[in-house]
Order: sequence, then C-alpha cells, then structure tokens
Amino acid sequence: VDEFIESYFQANPHVAVYQGRHEFDGRFPEWSAAALREEIARLHRMRDQAQGFDTAGLDPAHRFERDYLLALVDGDLFWLEQAEWPWRNPVFYGQALDPNVYLTRPYAPLAERMRAYVRWAQAVPQAATHVRANLRTPLPRAYVDIGRIRFGGLIPYVERDVPPIFATVTDTALQAAFRTATAGAVQALRELDAWLASERARGTDAFALGPDLFREMLRATERVDVPLERLEEIGRADLERNLRALEQACARYAGGGRSVQACVDRAAAHKPAGGAVAAARAQLDSLEQFVRARDLVAIPGTERAKVEESPPHQRWNFAYIDIPGPYEKGMPSVYYVAPPDPAWTPAEREAYIPGVADLLFTSVHEVWPGHFLQFLHSNRSPRMLGRVFVGYAFAEGWAHYTEELTWDAGLGEGDPETHIGQLLNALLRNARYLCAIGLHTKGMAVAECERLFREHAFASPAEARQQAARGTFDPAYLNYTLGKLMIMRLRDDWTRSRGGGEEWKPFHDAFLSYGGPPIPLVRQAMLGPAAGPPL
Repeated sequence: VDEFIESYFQANPHVAVYQGRHEFDGRFPEWSAAALREEIARLHRMRDQAQGFDTAGLDPAHRFERDYLLALVDGDLFWLEQAEWPWRNPVFYGQALDPNVYLTRPYAPLAERMRAYVRWAQAVPQAATHVRANLRTPLPRAYVDIGRIRFGGLIPYVERDVPPIFATVTDTALQAAFRTATAGAVQALRELDAWLASERARGTDAFALGPDLFREMLRATERVDVPLERLEEIGRADLERNLRALEQACARYAGGGRSVQACVDRAAAHKPAGGAVAAARAQLDSLEQFVRARDLVAIPGTERAKVEESPPHQRWNFAYIDIPGPYEKGMPSVYYVAPPDPAWTPAEREAYIPGVADLLFTSVHEVWPGHFLQFLHSNRSPRMLGRVFVGYAFAEGWAHYTEELTWDAGLGEGDPETHIGQLLNALLRNARYLCAIGLHTKGMAVAECERLFREHAFASPAEARQQAARGTFDPAYLNYTLGKLMIMRLRDDWTRSRGGGEEWKPFHDAFLSYGGPPIPLVRQAMLGPAAGPPL
C-alpha cells in the first residue's frame, strides 16, 4: 500500500499536491507516449504484486485493503488501456491543468505558493504539446467543446484573475519570473484552444463507449456486475418513484388543476435573494445546525467550508466543492457555484439560477452532510488508501443519498416547496443515470438525452444542454444514483436486525469510516460473505 501510494504520487504529482503533499508543487504528470506506456506498466506491476499475496495469511482488514488497492488499479487501467482516455478525451488532462490549489488554498505563505504557481505555469507549454499530440482526431464535438471550456476557460483566469492574487509579493525577481511564465502558459493555452476550435468543424458523434466497455467500466471502477437491462430497469423505477412523489408535492404546493411543469416553474421562480453565492453562504450554518440537532452522523474536526463563484474553466457544471486532502491541516474547503454563461440569452441566464429549495439541496449535497462532511471522515480513515482515494460512486452516491436523508429527517418540516427542491435534484440524477446508459449503450442521441432532462427532470434549457453534453464525456455520471441506491440498500440490510431507523447514525459512521472504496466492498465488509448483490 505504501509503495502504491508513493509511486502513484510520482506518476500523478498533481494528485499529490491536491492531497497536501507540497513537495510535488508545480509538477505535471509525464504525458508523452512513452510515459503513458510506463504508467500502464507500473499499474500492472502493482496489480501483480497485490494479487500475489496469499489472502489466507492476511487478516480481514488487510484483505479488505488488498481488494481496495486492486479496485483502484483496475479502475485506472480501465481508463488508460480500455477506454483509452488520454487519446480520446480532453477531460483526462483537466485536473492537472487546474492551478486553483496554489491560488485559493492558504497552505503556505503567498510568496511560496507563487513560486509553486510559477513552476506550474512554466510546465504548461510542454503539457499542452503532449495533449495535442495525444488526442486522436477527429474528436467528438462534445469533447471539443469541453476541452475548450477546460483549456480555453483557463486563459482569462490565468491572464486576468491570477495576477492580482500575487500582486502584494515584493520579490521583484519572482514577479519577473511570474510574468514570463504566465505569458508562456497563456500562449500555449491559446494555441491549444485554437487547435480544438479548428477541429470542431470535422467533429463527430462517435463518443459512445459501447455496451461491452460500459459494463467493464462498472465492473472495473465500481465492482458492480449487473446486466445492463436490469441496471436500466432499476434506474427507471427510481425515476418513476421520484416523479410520483413530485406530483404529490406539487398537489400540496400549487393546488389541483396545475401541471407539474407549472408547479416546478413556480418553485424555480422563487429565486435566492442576492444571488446563488450569497444564498448558499446563508444556508450552510442552518444546515450544520440541522445535522447536529438531528444527530444524523458524527462531525469530526472543526474545518469550515467557504462559498465562492466558480472560476471560468470550471463552469461546465453548476456547483462543486474543493476539499483539502488528508495531508493538509486546518485548511478551509471551498464550495463553488457557477454563474450563468454570459453568452446565453437573458431568459436562459435567469432560468439557470436555481430556486431557493433547489439550491438548498445543492448545498446539502456539497457541504452538510454531503461531500464536505464525508471528507471530514475520509481524511481521518484508519486506512491510508481510504484517505487518499475516494471513488466516484462512493463520494457522489453519499452526497446524493444525503439529500433524501435530510428530507426524511425533517429538513423543511414537511414544506412542499422544500420537498420539490429535493425531488428536482433526485430527478436530475435519475436523468443522468438513464442518459449514461442510453448514450453509451443504446445509440441515444444527445438531443434525445437533452429532452429527457427537460421532460423528466424539468431542467432549464441551458442546464439540459449542459447535462446532456456531460453525459458524452463523463459516462460514469450514472454513479450519483447508482451509489445512492447501493447505500440505501446497504443501510436497510444492515439496520434491519439492529433496530431500523434508530441505527442510522451508527450505520453512517461505520460506512464513512471505510474512506471511499467501491460500495460492494463495503457491503461485504459490513454484512459478511453472504452480503448478497449491491442492488
């Protein structure tokens, strides 16, 4: 495990920095063809070593850790070898090309972070060269678009927003190096963005993984082995459950004789005063008080979460949270909220801003008791793998699960408008689930997915476009609902013989203690060999 973590950080220094290992500051992964082949070989070596342990000689904790490590390796190998993400998808490069950790996380004095940022900026031109050399053309149009958001969106951020952050540093030599490095980074990003723009005219619709790769994605990354037909059936059933609940909430909120769409429009028209960022800030204190009052889950630590507007290159989704890793101490997390795109029509910009209740459950998802609280637990996991590596379905499943959990626990005290906010968030994730399966295994067109978001999740036109496009380059975004449903089933199975709802807090604390492995591994650890299927 120690060897895996250290070799992983050497191969992926941007991950090490995000986790708080700042001896890696400013370094990029090696993205040359030879380096990518070596990373694949390293992962195979680690897999062979882990597979070679005699499990009969390991205690249950170490057997679990071995299975955790194997799942991590298999997941990375899937994206590198089988999905061929470095050659197909610009999103593969997005995390390393994000300098936000040096700008917003006060882990060191400003001048020290500026030196780290300069090293990052100096490395951007070579990184951009590798990105362009690796990506096979023609690219799917949706991949071109997300690449331009991620890379092109960095240009104004690096050029205009970053210099004021470091303006108070008095080291003239460092300021000169900063200006030179910034100019080089901006030029490289402009060239990469222009190249992507030139590729859009011959872009394709060939984004689908196909059924075989999609099934392997679920098995390799989440240890879920369910026939696609059954998987889709489960997702449709949950969509119908939430639609029925929405109809009932709307009957209470808007009265009889009004359509569900009219009800949703009325709730959406109740916009947060002062904008989404200010409203989200106001929501966090009351949500923390609610979680404590209801005693839903332990709250370890005293860390806090701030709310800020998303930087331009991260506005491809409405909200996300940046949480310091386990090697940081006492650092704040930042919950980012995206403003509407100024290129949209005034009506689309207005519709994109969520209603008060919708925003409330986004804040539940991102902070209390969603991602932020979950990472307070994972950063204290007894397993170092659990502190460093938190999987997609575990993290997003937990955050999405907490939306329904808080409503069931009394958030909003039965207010139907509040319930509509929870259900709209659930339906959005239901639509992601069905679009992921449809887009990648059934020939669904992006326009058809967009209609699904409009008609069944009641998304605004701009959000529906955004979410449908995301499904092309993020085929695993079904993990929100998939993870939630696996957690709900595990909770019900674990608490059935332990007192039911009275044992939800012990269940939550036990579940979160594992860090973030594939949920089927947690299921087996908590229920034993006869755990049964996760869904």
